[in-house]
Parts: sequence; C-alpha cells; structure tokens
Amino acid sequence: MRALGCSEVAGHAVKSYAIEAPGRTVTDQDAQAAVRIAADHLSSAYLRGSLGLAVLLVHAGGDGDYVLVHTWIEGYMSDLAVFTGPAGDVSRLRPGRSGLAPCVWEAAVLAHERDAFSRHVLDGDGALEERLVVWRGDVVEGEVR
Repeated sequence: MRALGCSEVAGHAVKSYAIEAPGRTVTDQDAQAAVRIAADHLSSAYLRGSLGLAVLLVHAGGDGDYVLVHTWIEGYMSDLAVFTGPAGDVSRLRPGRSGLAPCVWEAAVLAHERDAFSRHVLDGDGALEERLVVWRGDVVEGEVR
C-alpha cells in the first residue's frame, strides 16, 4: 500500500492511496480513472452533507479492481461509495452491489484515516487550515492488514 498524495477534486481535499495485491500494480492510468470516478461522485457530495474532505482508495485486487471514495459528512458520519470491475479494465468500473463493504486491506487504510481525521481535524490545535495541512500529511504506507 502506498500514498498517492493529496489533491483537490470536485471541491474536496482528497487523500489518495494505492492498494496492490501481489503481482498487481496501480498504474498512473488507473489512478487517473479513479480520480475521474471520485470527481463524479463528489460533485454531488455537498447534498449528502460533505465537509469537503475525502479519501480515495485505488485497489488492484487479486480478484478485480476497486475504487472507494470515503467522504466525511456532517454529524461525525461518513459516506462511502464502492466501485468494482474486472482486473485491469478501468473502463468497466461500476458502483458495487448494495451492502458491499471494504475488505480487510481497505478497512485498514480507512481505520488509519478515521484516526487521522479525529486526531488532526476534530481534536487538533490551531486554525482549521493548519489542522488540514497536518491531516494531509498523515498517511499510512507499507503492508497493511
């Protein structure tokens, strides 16, 4: 698992990650396709109470490809969209079935991000922009599970 940086997508600060199964790689093309999917999803996120902070997971899995868009929303809650498709064909990523939840590796990244959001944004000191700078820099890398 590796961090892909933080960027602005559809009015949101988005931290991006690549999760790679053995023998699989998240390419630049995969990451760009995931950002387009995230942009489409996040374009209406304010209607769901978005706070403007999101996490994008691009997962080249052993059984297919996944894109997860996790958004912090009002009321200390979050919104999660999962897109799935066959391995190596980003053009076929579609919204996942109802009830689909993050796998163990995706959940590990989201657990880190939950802690980072709580630690830096909710409980941090200083102005909000200062807390967001620290949140953007708090990433997890390496093996997760």
